[in-house]
Amino acid sequence: MGLFDFVKSAGRKLGLVAPEKVEAAGKSPDEVKADAERTMAKALAAEVKSHNLQVEDLRVEYAGGKAVVYGKTPSQAEREKVVLAIGNTEGVGQVDDRIEVVTPEPEAQFHTVERGDTLSKIAKKYYGNAMKYPVIFEANKPMLTDPDKIYPGQVLRIPPQ
Repeated sequence: MGLFDFVKSAGRKLGLVAPEKVEAAGKSPDEVKADAERTMAKALAAEVKSHNLQVEDLRVEYAGGKAVVYGKTPSQAEREKVVLAIGNTEGVGQVDDRIEVVTPEPEAQFHTVERGDTLSKIAKKYYGNAMKYPVIFEANKPMLTDPDKIYPGQVLRIPPQ
C-alpha cells in the first residue's frame, strides 16, 4: 500500500516516554534513543496483537516517528486495520506498509477525523447517505468500540461501496 501519514500527537497513548525525552545513566544519547525506539516497536506490535488482527510474521520497526510494518494478512481489510492500529497511536507520524496480502481486494479510502466530524457526516461525504455510518463503524472494528467515540486526528477506513 505504501506510506501513510498520521497525526503524530493524536492517538492511543501507550504510556511510553518519547525517545528524545529518555535519559539513562552510562548510555550515550544514541544508545538511549535506539533502546526507546525498540521499546516503541515492541509496543506497536503488541497494540496490533491486542486487536486480534490476523497477521502472520508481524514485525514492526520504529524510528523518528515512522513505523515500518511487515507481515502477511488474509485480506486487504485486515492489512488496512493493522496500518490504522499502528498509525492511530501517539508518537507515530507515518506508517510504511510492507504487508503482503493473500487475497488482494480493492483498497479502502482513509479519512482523517476533523473537529465536528461524526460517522454520519463522514458517511454522507463518502457514500452520499448519512445512514451508512454503520459501514464505517464496522470497517474500523475492533479499533472503534462505539460509533460516538471518534476524535480529531484519528484516521478511519472508508471501504468501497
